[in-house]
Amino acid sequence: MAGGLVLLALFLVRPGANQLRARIVNSISLALGRPVEVSSVQLRLLPQPGFDLEDFVVHDDPAFSAEPVLRAPEVTAALRVTSLLRGRIEISQLSLSEPSLNLVRDPDGHWNVESLLERNAHSEVAPTSKPRNESRPGFPYIEAEQARINFKFGAEKKPYALTNADFSLWQDSENTWGMRLKAQPVRTDFNLSDTGTLQVDGSWQRAASLRFTPVLFHVQWERGQLGQITKLAYGEDKGWRGAVAISATLKGTPADLAVQTAASVDGFRRYDLLDGDTLRLASQCDARYSSVDRAIHQLSCSLPLGDGAVTLQGSAAGPAASPSYDLTLLTKGLEVPALLALVRHVKKNLPADLSATGKLDARLHFQSAGAQTQPIWSGDGEARDLRLESNLTRTALVLGKVPFEASWGAGGRARSQPGRQAADPELTIAPFRLSLGPTLQARFSRSGYNLQLKGQAPVSRLIELARTVGLPVPRPAAEGTANVNLEVAGGWSAFSAPQISGTAQLQALRAQVKGLNQPLQISSASLQILPGRVEARNVMASVAGSTWRGSLTLPRHCTAPEDCTIRFDLRTNKLATDDVGVAIRPEAQPSEWYRFFSSPPEPGIPYLATLRAAGRLRAARVLIHRLTATDVSVNVALDSGKLRLSDLSAQVLGGRHTATWIADFTARPPRYAGSGTFDGVDLNELARAMHDAWVRGAAGAAYRVSASGWSAADMLASANATLDVVAVDGMLPHITLAAGSPPLTMRRFSGRVVFHNRQFEIQQGKLETPRGIYDVSGSASPGQALNLKLMRSQSRGFNITGSLAAPRVTEVSQPETRAALKP
Repeated sequence: MAGGLVLLALFLVRPGANQLRARIVNSISLALGRPVEVSSVQLRLLPQPGFDLEDFVVHDDPAFSAEPVLRAPEVTAALRVTSLLRGRIEISQLSLSEPSLNLVRDPDGHWNVESLLERNAHSEVAPTSKPRNESRPGFPYIEAEQARINFKFGAEKKPYALTNADFSLWQDSENTWGMRLKAQPVRTDFNLSDTGTLQVDGSWQRAASLRFTPVLFHVQWERGQLGQITKLAYGEDKGWRGAVAISATLKGTPADLAVQTAASVDGFRRYDLLDGDTLRLASQCDARYSSVDRAIHQLSCSLPLGDGAVTLQGSAAGPAASPSYDLTLLTKGLEVPALLALVRHVKKNLPADLSATGKLDARLHFQSAGAQTQPIWSGDGEARDLRLESNLTRTALVLGKVPFEASWGAGGRARSQPGRQAADPELTIAPFRLSLGPTLQARFSRSGYNLQLKGQAPVSRLIELARTVGLPVPRPAAEGTANVNLEVAGGWSAFSAPQISGTAQLQALRAQVKGLNQPLQISSASLQILPGRVEARNVMASVAGSTWRGSLTLPRHCTAPEDCTIRFDLRTNKLATDDVGVAIRPEAQPSEWYRFFSSPPEPGIPYLATLRAAGRLRAARVLIHRLTATDVSVNVALDSGKLRLSDLSAQVLGGRHTATWIADFTARPPRYAGSGTFDGVDLNELARAMHDAWVRGAAGAAYRVSASGWSAADMLASANATLDVVAVDGMLPHITLAAGSPPLTMRRFSGRVVFHNRQFEIQQGKLETPRGIYDVSGSASPGQALNLKLMRSQSRGFNITGSLAAPRVTEVSQPETRAALKP
């Protein structure tokens, strides 16, 4: 009845709420021990009497931060009605809308909320749900919706935050407080969406100091995506995938806190591994934590793998940047297949059917006294009855017993390896002999690994071994042996590809090369494997009837096509284009060797249509059907189906030939173009090559040619060429201009020969003979059908018809006479 009268009086009188602002602000400030500001206060009667506070600000202790510890645009303060009957204002509930809370830690490791908790622990307040006859003020029920919780270390605001947070705080009993929190962890410098939900339920009791406050907290982190969580923690996605669930229970006091955790990742895998069975990783840890020395004691963690487990025991203390620790890692009879199942989800390029047998025992001890001392690793172990097998790579690798040890620090060995510092502790596998011949030794550290393979083995087995362990290597069908001294090194971070370096001596290698129907036989070669390329020196190889010597440089790990150019410098004693044609396409005629570059009738892209290569070729002798060239050298540039032959130089027909040729096999049909010169050609050599002594003398010429097509007939039909010729001191033995006269003698011939529409046409021809100077014109076909005219004047000259081997000469004059033909 009295409460109703008070409410009726407030409704009728409505005192000015702003007049009460100072009392409200002072009441809250005294309760929190922090200065409080409120811009305005509005009285609210329904559904419960109270006040609406705007721009609510709680200032922080200046020793921690100049920023407010709490800021909320709107706060609803509900009044406890029974307190009005006693003539005082008592708040029963504070509801904060979209508040921002700053949690600050100072350099000594103390948080700004510690003093608030200690103050509440020493204040004589009643529980939130106090009885009506309790005269002491009750602790209000504090709740917030859509809150943001920020973290600061000193003056630096960290990018970590909790958003969409709903939390509540209350005093559960005379000496116990409770809280609930549900929020999403984020980073302010990244856009993260799948970090999951964090839930905290906890309680703590009154104590003389915060260090000895009994606490009980349950923490759950669910529905987080592993890649997003690593980006939250480290600022970058570490490349792991899976659904994360973490739970923890903290019980005791900050000075002696029992911690139990359970963590699991469902569907664990590397980001670029999409196939295979799902893998669930789950671990449990028990430990005790003390805020006195900020150390973890009695740590015991277990990660089950198959029927065994990996356990970690020991202690750790100090900051994460330079911790001190004393840890022991144990495995006993761990089944290697279970370990392989884990490796499948973290390592690319493993054969799909790779299987393993064996067991692993290890006891490794890790110690560090902090950043000022060198860590000490010790311990040993062994893999027993170890065997790797894959039908896809045709590998059955029997390793048997593989011992290893961990060592560093006192009495340890210092060894600098790529990708890590010299003072890095390491796990060492002592050298042991593989079943295929070479010896293998390995070192593993926190930052990377290093494997060394030495000895002689069949090339095919080395390739199978590399593919079995997931190394990216070509897969040629090859037989032969190699004496290797190889090193495989890399780092764990960012899934960096392993770097292979070292040397290999190839001997009696027989390999099937894509695009060739005949094997490539390498008698010997010295390989130097460097980070970006492979240098092959002292190469002696045979293919298509030719033996080549020289060097090649093969690119590795190309990121762009222009970086993938093969460089070469090769020479041979003999090269026959007919043999090359047969090696490339056995059903093709020798003249169709160019089809190696072009698209076949069936779908697919030929090897040379995608190859990039540049270098120089030299040959003592080149056979082009019945034509022989000697002392040949040419610069070759092949760029994805476009071939350029430049600085071509050769001895041909007793003279020197220089030229540049271009072929574009990406066009449909392919196009060809060339230009060059012949100097000092012996026409007798030309006649012998044609098996017909139809000409003698010396000549020089300059030519330009263009053509297109797939076959020789297509190229001939489309060809256009010009040949500017000068011949001196020659003779045409088959031609006589008059009966009984000697064969036609050339003191000098000059003219332009044009080839078009399968016909040769002589333009601007001049023939100097002992009898005078003739203008030469006419045409000839590739079948040697002649239709030529030799004219001394407009009314006197000769027609030459027939064939090159049997020409017919007719005098053009009155009376018309016919010259005799020399047999």
